[in-house]
Amino acid sequence: MNRDMSLQSIDFLIIGATKSATTWLQRSLQADPTVFMPDPELHYFSREFERGDAWYLRHFDEAAGFRTLGEKSNSYLEDATAAERIAQKLPRAKLVAQLRSPVERAYSDYCMMYRRGEVGRDVARYLDPRRPQETRLLRAGFYCRQLQVYYDRFPAEQLLVTFYEAIRTGAEEQLATVRTFLALPAEQTSQFVQRKVKDKTTPMLSPRLRRILGPMKPVAAPFRASSLFRSLHSALAGEIRYSPLPEDVRNRLVDYYASDVEALGRLIGRDLSGWLRGETPAEPHEGTALPPPARGSEKPGSTVGFT
Repeated sequence: MNRDMSLQSIDFLIIGATKSATTWLQRSLQADPTVFMPDPELHYFSREFERGDAWYLRHFDEAAGFRTLGEKSNSYLEDATAAERIAQKLPRAKLVAQLRSPVERAYSDYCMMYRRGEVGRDVARYLDPRRPQETRLLRAGFYCRQLQVYYDRFPAEQLLVTFYEAIRTGAEEQLATVRTFLALPAEQTSQFVQRKVKDKTTPMLSPRLRRILGPMKPVAAPFRASSLFRSLHSALAGEIRYSPLPEDVRNRLVDYYASDVEALGRLIGRDLSGWLRGETPAEPHEGTALPPPARGSEKPGSTVGFT
């Protein structure tokens, strides 16, 4: 472990949300030679906390010489325990939450789980809020209650909320906002913007084949980089066909998330009603209220960043 590395060396965390282009954001930040972020997601403050700080810091062994250090773990937003642990261990870290319409996020998450063979083709079984839910698909979209836990523990100026929908028309502006928040030169943004990964259309093994070959995964792991493995994978892979989200289920999801979306809008001072109409969130306007500072951290001029 790098002896000069400590928890206080961590400058920022991308805390979520899942299926909101946080991997695009991470890769765009990693393209800057002054920024270090380990791969893959560590999930230390949520799922792996029992491994201890030394385990966590080992993932930053190669960070010597980098100006800005951070990591991305989408599970942090969904886990209230993670918020408390981060507040204790990294009280000065900056936090970035990139959000997406909770309805579209849930469907995109379903598609990812379907690719992995973890769910079946019946979309309603997993996304109809009237049915018992056994996965994170729906609960991961309650952003207001998730973010409130962080606002209760961190000064508002340490939190930046951005939106997936803004990337489509303004990826460079989105990245510039994040870079400014992290005290990185915004004028260098254009050279670091990465292309968004379209994993939904990437050729993959079918869910059925993935389930069949699953037990062989540990055996095949050492050969994944070989040309033979890649050739075999290419021969078997194809674009996955997904069941569409039924309109009646979509409407139920809109109703399901409506109160949380409205509360989130009040929390961050942004009109998010467009999410409930299948539109991009409205741009903030003059006079929009900003979220309250965390308790005990009132500071003159404190604001929250958003795009």
